[in-house]
Amino acid sequence: MSTNKGTESDIVLIGAGIMSATLGLLLKELNPDATIEIFERLDSAAQESSDAMNNAGTGHAAFCELNYTPEKNGVIDTTKALNICEQFEESRQFWSYLVRKNIIQSPKTFVNSVPHMSFVWGDANVNFLQKRYQALKKEPLFEAMEYSEEKATIKEWAPLIMQNRSENDKVAATYMNLGTDVNFGELTRRMIKHQVNQNGVSVTFNTEVYDLKRTKDGKWNIFVKDIKTGKQRTITAKFVFIGAGGASILLLKKSGIPEGKHYGGFPVSGQWLVCEDEQLAEQHFAKVYGLASVGAPPMSVPHLDTRFVNGKKSLLFGPYAGFSTKFLKTGSYWDLFKSISTGNIGTMVGAGLDNMALTKYLISEVLASPEKKLASLKQYFPNAKQENWRLEIAGQRVQTMKRDKNGKAELAFGTEVVNAADGSLAVLLGASPGASTTVTIMLQLIEKCFPNEFKSPEWQAKFKEMIPSFGLKLNDHPELLKELRAETSKTLELKY
Repeated sequence: MSTNKGTESDIVLIGAGIMSATLGLLLKELNPDATIEIFERLDSAAQESSDAMNNAGTGHAAFCELNYTPEKNGVIDTTKALNICEQFEESRQFWSYLVRKNIIQSPKTFVNSVPHMSFVWGDANVNFLQKRYQALKKEPLFEAMEYSEEKATIKEWAPLIMQNRSENDKVAATYMNLGTDVNFGELTRRMIKHQVNQNGVSVTFNTEVYDLKRTKDGKWNIFVKDIKTGKQRTITAKFVFIGAGGASILLLKKSGIPEGKHYGGFPVSGQWLVCEDEQLAEQHFAKVYGLASVGAPPMSVPHLDTRFVNGKKSLLFGPYAGFSTKFLKTGSYWDLFKSISTGNIGTMVGAGLDNMALTKYLISEVLASPEKKLASLKQYFPNAKQENWRLEIAGQRVQTMKRDKNGKAELAFGTEVVNAADGSLAVLLGASPGASTTVTIMLQLIEKCFPNEFKSPEWQAKFKEMIPSFGLKLNDHPELLKELRAETSKTLELKY
């Protein structure tokens, strides 16, 4: 096994998914002279969580995701929904900038208009949805939302979910025509393709980062290995971003930064039912989200979706959660065990004991028969037939285990960035709604890791050029919101 002499780069990005692709583009637009190296262990970009069939493809804007609006003491908390919607608007603006600048082309290959719906049944759930609608409808971000308990209206919105449904069922739905279906894999590949052709940017596939160490002068030595030849080399970088999906937790441990000492990871796998029957696909045009089962993680909220992948329309239902000790779909069954250390074992045990309901739920999902999976689908599509659907393995997610501000172990859902105190290294952990809110996550990362440049007039002006609402809450500026939604819809070739 041979070793090459080391090289030096300003920035090293680990993983060629949506996170690294976005961060690389942002940093290169902000500093065209920056040298960037991207390393990916697989043979092309976006093969793990960013790939189309490894995620829901929902442009998460909180239009339909009921877990973003919890009910507390009879009151709907809209805080998370408003924040996520603001963040998705930033993503739309950045993608529009990339299209206008001809950095990426053909937006319909990665984003399409698909209405977002919430659908529930039963008195308690209908009451919840009505209160949620009333709480969100008054906010400018959600003023286009419609609500109905009329079966005929809901049937117009989504015919399949009302076919053969009992007349005695009390149902309700909300409808947002501003929703989108996003192929994050295609978007990522287009971003990476552009970066491959930029001066000062290198993208290397089939290359694994197996270790990293801080140098005496505050830089990082990144140790990489060509998977095919076994050849090793070292790259020295001023800044490192670890966006390697579930494997990020393993590299966080190897970095040795004290900020990551107590972090652990809990892997959750998933499956979809996919229908490519053209007749059925033509009868459904929406992403219909319901309520999660008791004890289920947020990523397991059931939904019946219209999907566009490689120009073909299909239907998707799920996800069905499961458990695997792998941290990546293409990872090792030893991943979970490798992640355990003296620093995080207390966190992992504590978080595990507090989430026994989740463990029980995952076991039941793993043991679920095809008939039980079909029964879950029939709650949303009563006429569903087994022969029209095939099982597809979804991406692997690693939920974050950490300590809260009081030192208590907890299992955290969502995404989180852990960064070294000096800003020289940042690690992305967690899952949904990560891909949809990548732009905001990366802006926050840049602010933490490049604080002086972030505040400079040059970078502030560039932020405003790429994201016109930068620094503002669009919900507080309804006229600007309408203007930017119209502009991004036109640029991205969306209906609304």
